[in-house]
Amino acid sequence: MKRLFGIRSWLLVACLTLPPAALCGPKGKPAAKIVARSFVPPSPIPLAVDAVAIEGPGFDSRLLAKALPLVFAAAMPAGPRALESELRLRRAEEHFQQGKDLVAKGAMPAARTEFDQAIEAISGASPIMPERARLIARYRTLVEEIVGLESKALPKADASAEEPPSPVFDRAPVEQIAETTFSIQPELKGKVLDQVRSTVSQLRLEVEDPVVGFINFFSTPYGREIVAAGMRRSGRYAPMIRRILDEEGLPPEMIYLAQAESGFMPRAVSWAAAVGLWQFVQSRGREYGLNQTAHTDDRLDPEKATRAAAKHLRDLYHQFGDWYLAVAAYNCGPWAVERGVQRTGYADFWELYKRNVLPRETANYLPIILALTIIAKNPKAYGLDGITPDSPYEYDTIRISADTHLELMADLAERPLKMFQELNPSVIRLIAPAGYQIHVPKGMGKTVLARLEFVPAAKRTQWRVRRFQAGESVATVAAQFRLTEQSVALANRQPIGGDSTSDWAPEPGDFVVIPAPYAGTTLAAGVSNRRGAQKSKASAAGRRQSGGKPAAVAKKPAATPRLTATRR
Repeated sequence: MKRLFGIRSWLLVACLTLPPAALCGPKGKPAAKIVARSFVPPSPIPLAVDAVAIEGPGFDSRLLAKALPLVFAAAMPAGPRALESELRLRRAEEHFQQGKDLVAKGAMPAARTEFDQAIEAISGASPIMPERARLIARYRTLVEEIVGLESKALPKADASAEEPPSPVFDRAPVEQIAETTFSIQPELKGKVLDQVRSTVSQLRLEVEDPVVGFINFFSTPYGREIVAAGMRRSGRYAPMIRRILDEEGLPPEMIYLAQAESGFMPRAVSWAAAVGLWQFVQSRGREYGLNQTAHTDDRLDPEKATRAAAKHLRDLYHQFGDWYLAVAAYNCGPWAVERGVQRTGYADFWELYKRNVLPRETANYLPIILALTIIAKNPKAYGLDGITPDSPYEYDTIRISADTHLELMADLAERPLKMFQELNPSVIRLIAPAGYQIHVPKGMGKTVLARLEFVPAAKRTQWRVRRFQAGESVATVAAQFRLTEQSVALANRQPIGGDSTSDWAPEPGDFVVIPAPYAGTTLAAGVSNRRGAQKSKASAAGRRQSGGKPAAVAKKPAATPRLTATRR
């Protein structure tokens, strides 16, 4: 057809350019027949009755979307990032509905697996995804709904037993300011430059405008309180953190990364379910040996998490050869930093910052850490020299041989339960599984292990102990817990008579085993079995593939023991 149309067009042009005489036939007669014959299209060829029409190959208009004018391109389908966020939300809803159905059927272990996958579907998203706000909003509501479903499904405790307390999590401080830009006072920059010149630091301190902006914010009453609270809490963990950073060959100033991440709160949590002192997400934590079960989460253990963070930062430094880029990669993942370097050709944090190729939170992440470092090394200049750090936590570490209630160990050590909870934030349901490492007050390790032998291994999640007081009798002690003298005597391996009484009379100060549960005992069943199913191998050479803070966790209001996501 193209060729035929070309011939006809040529004939038309030729006719229009010829003189009138040329259009006439012999003896001046018009050549009408010739002209008419040249422009009459051929008759269509009729199709056979039984012919089958064959459709041409399909064409996807999206292939040329970028070539369309803007007025048409606006109507094209969303880009791959928006499509990915939609797929993640859809996947999360599918897993959530499946988990909900399993809860209704009473299959809680399978339901928890579905809930974990629902959380992971959202929290594994990139931090630079365009619909991040929508993902964060759904993440928060999803966590609340899961917590509500699991709370209703928990078996009811005995009337005599208290309800187990829900673990409480704190909001990660960096989320409050990481996406904000603060004003810069010209006179402040000169002051900071003078301070840096006289400051000794293994981490180079560069005074760029974003750093001065955050120093300006931390100098306000609200910002100063954030720094002061972190400085006070840092006393609990600073000796341990500095020791591990030194052992792993990191600059001691990396301690301020923990202050930016969590404010030294071991149960800080980000919107992306990054938790702990160093804000690990589940996948990154597992790569560095931080395992998670229904009752424990190693990411919440300050010492284990510090060791993992130091190794991860060291690996990132070996990858990028620069501490600034390593810190940025710790926040958003190495793939995001690598892409920024490839796009710009600069392996320099400030060049990536100026060219706006890093996520907003990551772009402000390093300036926050540098600002905190400069302030911490010059506390008097910022009105923080009067801050008294908390006393450092000192403890022994023991390994228990059976599932054990934290309050039982607290009673055996004769210390408050709150102290054991502060020493063991990774035990999130009061029950520590067999084989787990527990921190006990300094000097009490051997004592607690010896006294645990008073209680049969199979009963260490169900029975309690207490000191026998002067003036008490077995009968009065039994009555306090609605028990019989006989049951108390049997629990203490004492002989009994033919009735409900016993001749056993403990001495004042003796430990007496009480066959009555502590709070949280109803959660103990199957702890060790679930723990074994969720073990994962550590990979020190693992490299972070997902971005971060996803990051986080705004923060979820109440806690679920399975905190999943994409950040470290």
